[in-house]
Amino acid sequence: MKNTEFTVTDDLWATRGQRFMNCILDLLFVHIIMISIGTTVIIFGDITNNYELSNWAESTSALERFFFWILILFLYYFLTESYFSITFAKYFTKTIVVTKNGSRPKIHFVFIRTLSRFIPLECLTFLWGDFRGLHDLFSDTYVVRKYEFNHKKGAIIFP
Repeated sequence: MKNTEFTVTDDLWATRGQRFMNCILDLLFVHIIMISIGTTVIIFGDITNNYELSNWAESTSALERFFFWILILFLYYFLTESYFSITFAKYFTKTIVVTKNGSRPKIHFVFIRTLSRFIPLECLTFLWGDFRGLHDLFSDTYVVRKYEFNHKKGAIIFP
C-alpha cells in the first residue's frame, strides 16, 4: 500500500470573489444573529412582564452593542469553523477551511484564525497579493473550493 501525502495547492484555493462573498455573507449572518437575540430578549421581557429586561435591551449604548457584536462574531467564527470547517457563507459558496495537508484545522488553529479576524481591515487582505488573508497566514490554513478539493484528494465528502 502506497503512502501518498496530500498537499493543498494554489489551484484549489477559493477565488477572490468567493472570499469576498464569504466576508459579506458572514457579516450579514452575524448581524441577523445579533438582531434576533436582541428581539428575542425584548419579546421575552414583554411576555413575562419583565419590562426592565425589555428596557435594558432597547437602551444599550453603542459601546455595549459593539462588544456584544464582537462576542457574537467571535463565537460565530470559532464554533462554526471548529465543528464544521465552514461558516454559513462558506456553505453557500461551496468552500471549506483546511490545513496544508488537507485535514480539518485543529482547534488552536481555528482560535488563531478567529482572533486574527479582529485586525482592522483584515477581511480585505485576501484582495491583494495571493488569495490568502492574514487570518489564513497566521493560522496556516487555506480556504479551498470544496468539490475540486474532494476530487483531487479522492474523497467523496470532506472528512
